[in-house]
Amino acid sequence: MLWCFLAVLIVLIASCVCFFYILRRRSMDRWIVPYLMHVGKRRWRRFGEPTHLLLCIADHYEPCLGKPGTEVAQARANRWLKEYPERLGRFRDSDGRPPRHTFFYPIEEYVPAHVDAIARLCRAGYGEIEVHLHHDSDTPENLRNTLVEYRELLARQYGMLSRHKTTGELAYGFIHGNWALNNSRPDGRWCGVNNETEVLRATGCYADFTLPSAPSPTQTKKINSIYRACSSPDRPKCHDAGIDVGRGPAPSNSLLLIQGPLLLNWQQRKFGLVPRVENACLQANHPPTAERLSLWLKARIHVPSRPDWFFVKLHTHGANEENADMILGQPMQRFHQHLADLAHTDPGFQFHYVSAREMYNLVRAAESGWQGPIAEALDFELVWNARRLAY
Repeated sequence: MLWCFLAVLIVLIASCVCFFYILRRRSMDRWIVPYLMHVGKRRWRRFGEPTHLLLCIADHYEPCLGKPGTEVAQARANRWLKEYPERLGRFRDSDGRPPRHTFFYPIEEYVPAHVDAIARLCRAGYGEIEVHLHHDSDTPENLRNTLVEYRELLARQYGMLSRHKTTGELAYGFIHGNWALNNSRPDGRWCGVNNETEVLRATGCYADFTLPSAPSPTQTKKINSIYRACSSPDRPKCHDAGIDVGRGPAPSNSLLLIQGPLLLNWQQRKFGLVPRVENACLQANHPPTAERLSLWLKARIHVPSRPDWFFVKLHTHGANEENADMILGQPMQRFHQHLADLAHTDPGFQFHYVSAREMYNLVRAAESGWQGPIAEALDFELVWNARRLAY
């Protein structure tokens, strides 16, 4: 009996060590406990359940990814300008609008011809441009100057970004390169500014769209949330926690963070045992599907006053050829058709293509108790800074 007990104990200990190793290797130890604590929040959507899918694709749009030659980088931008309307322009959401793409273009890789190409696509009604940044060993002062200079450039030269309806002040959305918002990497690389969200807020950033970042160690404990976080010059990764929108008063010095879904996918298991991580990433070997849509909706990222509004923010690196083939090709076309078919057959389901700015506006509208149509709240607080052409 003793030997049997010891054998079972050894197996249990080995299993626990193996399980912990898997968690650490995939940085799941940073968010698995909050995930388990909120198991009651997540449930599958039922047929006929009132559902407004608010779908935002936040693209880390980097034509210079991988340091290709000048001609290759420009061909990437030109491809989007030509093929996006040709291949996706025929689809329409429940409001009659075509798919929309938010191009978070990197400051440090600025090439006028790249921005000109995607700005033309945006003015034709297919998206908007926002701010993306990779930096390292930075300072708050230099970061502030960089953001202000780039913000003014995009607004003045290309008519991009947005403005507050009441004050006319410029505003922008943000994604951090290498996921290292608020100096959140354990090794301190790829940022340098602990109070980055405060600098963002002070320079006109309306919301951050970096997360989720799993399996990166920059992933926060807070998941599947729309929340406000404050920063401190003395503490990195202070957006690890915050106040959910609609759950408490907004601190005056906080920045809104809009996260995409992050879940365990038990329907697809590695080695038949370990669940794969659903982190809302779109890439060539991980296209959007009906099954993934069900998981994104299961995350139930809401504002409490509008439980029928499902905020789904996806992310991609769409400029490189492999991912562009997927986003501009058959996999994404099949997904858009699936959304249309679902809206046709399910009386409770509607879907709305939104930009990052429009998603922010809908968060603010829901927070303010908006009960009107979604289409009338797309410019609730921020209006686009450019004149849009006909689709």
